[in-house]
Amino acid sequence: MKHKEVAEDYWDHGCNSLMKGDRILKKIITQFKDTGVVSRGDPFLTLARSIIGQQISVAAAQAVWNRFEASMPKVTPKNVLGMDKEILRSAGLSYRKIEYVQDLADHFQNKGLAKTKWHSLDDELIIQELTAIRGIGRWTAEMFLIFNLKRPDVLPLDDIGLLRAISMNYFSGEKVTRAQAREVAENWAPYRTVATWYLWRSIDPIPVDY
Repeated sequence: MKHKEVAEDYWDHGCNSLMKGDRILKKIITQFKDTGVVSRGDPFLTLARSIIGQQISVAAAQAVWNRFEASMPKVTPKNVLGMDKEILRSAGLSYRKIEYVQDLADHFQNKGLAKTKWHSLDDELIIQELTAIRGIGRWTAEMFLIFNLKRPDVLPLDDIGLLRAISMNYFSGEKVTRAQAREVAENWAPYRTVATWYLWRSIDPIPVDY
């Protein structure tokens, strides 16, 4: 499904499609039925939250973000660039993540990143552009596609939570490879974002928020 064909209300249609085609997802979606992804609308906030949330749990990421947010009047590229690194360190960011989030702020503040016409680009082109920035790998770019642009068919195979959820729900807890996860997810297209969201919920009822 091309991004320009996606209606804002794809979520309900995606839920219905997945429940018809996958009995495991039917059970999970029925248990956690909600409105799904809510975009913050601010590309910088989404990407900064994703960088801060790399390789830590949802709860830990939220705690660090709360302290990060409280360390300045408002989270903007200008304010992030002006923050003392030790203050950001005391909020719970590693020095590496501080470098990454300030480099991201520099791209928005001084290099015109916010002017990028992401809505007119396909998923892979956006991933290519974002991963050229330090600290943004494919996972972070995919979180941007899911939580900011609300693309319907994103499958973040680098996400440890998704792999764990697939393991628990489809393989009785046995460790799964990316190839096995991709094979399971073939049946979810073109709504792999929706499936991913509910699988996250199956292992952590706290809604993921970027």
